[in-house]
Amino acid sequence: MAAQDMNTYDFLINDEDEVMLLLYVHDGEPHESSIELDLDNKSAVLHRTPTDEVYLDGIPDDVLDSMQESDKLLVCELSIEKNDKDTKIVYAYEADITD
Repeated sequence: MAAQDMNTYDFLINDEDEVMLLLYVHDGEPHESSIELDLDNKSAVLHRTPTDEVYLDGIPDDVLDSMQESDKLLVCELSIEKNDKDTKIVYAYEADITD
């Protein structure tokens, strides 16, 4: 898989206005996770662990609005498979939202 594909991510918002972040799995198990919002730049930094960060940019306004109203973000890290049907959730966890 190309490095640019590894940096692919998406946000989903459910009917209760809760946001979920989907991204490809990174090395190491996440712990003490948080996400720091930068509303002015429509970006964020996901702190998977105290030493592992994932930069997210171009976040849509509706996603930022929903995250501002919440204390936690659900994060799902997905396996990388040749066939999308074989993709599985490797890690699912909550990240504290800060701004």
